[in-house]
Amino acid sequence: MTQDERRVYLIRTLLDEQGYRNEIPKDVYEQKRLLRALFNVRPPEPISDEFLAVQDAYLKEAIREKGVTTLAELSPIRPHQYLWRGDITTLEADAIVNAANSQMLGCFSPNHGCIDNAIHTFAGVQLRLACHKLMRAQGHEEPTGTAKITPGYNLPAKYVLHTVGPIVSGRLTDRHRRELASCYESCLNLAAINGLSSVAFCCISTGVFGFPQKEAAEIAVETVTAFQKHTEIDVVFNVFKEADLRLYQSLLR
Repeated sequence: MTQDERRVYLIRTLLDEQGYRNEIPKDVYEQKRLLRALFNVRPPEPISDEFLAVQDAYLKEAIREKGVTTLAELSPIRPHQYLWRGDITTLEADAIVNAANSQMLGCFSPNHGCIDNAIHTFAGVQLRLACHKLMRAQGHEEPTGTAKITPGYNLPAKYVLHTVGPIVSGRLTDRHRRELASCYESCLNLAAINGLSSVAFCCISTGVFGFPQKEAAEIAVETVTAFQKHTEIDVVFNVFKEADLRLYQSLLR
């Protein structure tokens, strides 16, 4: 199959699965948006091995086309600390961190711009299935400040560390600060327990969860630096916005 044929197959299979008879757009960009939306809304239910084989081939090629960045290509800004502005779904590290919600099942909003949506999209439907299995076994929502580990599936990263950051809807409190620090500690502890040597952190809680970016960056750097006194895990501070890049540059100089 070509990449175009894979995409059409995946779209048609997911549409048929949901009972839709929609026409598939001819435009490649619109096809990609539709496929992502279908990935996003699909519930955590089993699917055929044939679908998974085509999906995996499609996603691996899509990520290759975007361009994979390895840790070896980055230069440390401090010992064992890196700062990188880029798409975390293209980073080849032992683990990347996902800013999850308490349901821990990924973002169900079609084509939403959050990191949770992107990670689940490019990991493939297996990631939601794995998260569902973890949450069903746990029997309750994931508490703020804790973390879970899953395989990365089709991502260049071997694993995904899912953590639930605090939601700041009003004044920033000491509890918010402690919970955010706990997100970083929980992910690093999981990484150490599982023998991982590198972890890439997104800017946890600074999107729709409303944590002020400056304070969040300060907590991130302080918590990671303190943890690294006892381990040599490489940490990548991954940013997406220019403002966040400048902020971390000022903290890490």
